[in-house]
Amino acid sequence: MVKIRLRSMGARHRRTYRFVAIESRNARDGKYLESLGNYDPRTKSMTIDLDRTAYWLDNGAQLSNTAAKLVARYRKEQETGAQAPETVAGIAAAAAGADTAARSPEVAAEREEKIEAPAEMAVAASETPPPPATDTEPAADENEDVASSG
Repeated sequence: MVKIRLRSMGARHRRTYRFVAIESRNARDGKYLESLGNYDPRTKSMTIDLDRTAYWLDNGAQLSNTAAKLVARYRKEQETGAQAPETVAGIAAAAAGADTAARSPEVAAEREEKIEAPAEMAVAASETPPPPATDTEPAADENEDVASSG
């Protein structure tokens, strides 16, 4: 039986993985039939040949649990056209998008309005009358009257 699973590659503590179609009786890092892509868990980046994966699945291959999860994630990324935000590439793409958004005049105007709003609120708060002061002086006068009568 043919399985699509991950083959361990790279140095110790710097593992990368290769998606492979392999005979289920072969060792994890043994001889494989075809390489279908790769996965780097540190950067969460991956490339998978979905056409060849579909070919193997149509011909009776089975995905391992981990490979199935990663293939599903990769398909989702391909459908949306964006990389997952938790990936390094996704974070870089989001940052690049934020930089271009910051350069557009509409976004700059919105940011200025958001910055001015708290300042306007502070001015409005300073124009409100102060709370009424407590009368501490009459209480002191009353104490004097009690002291003089006693």
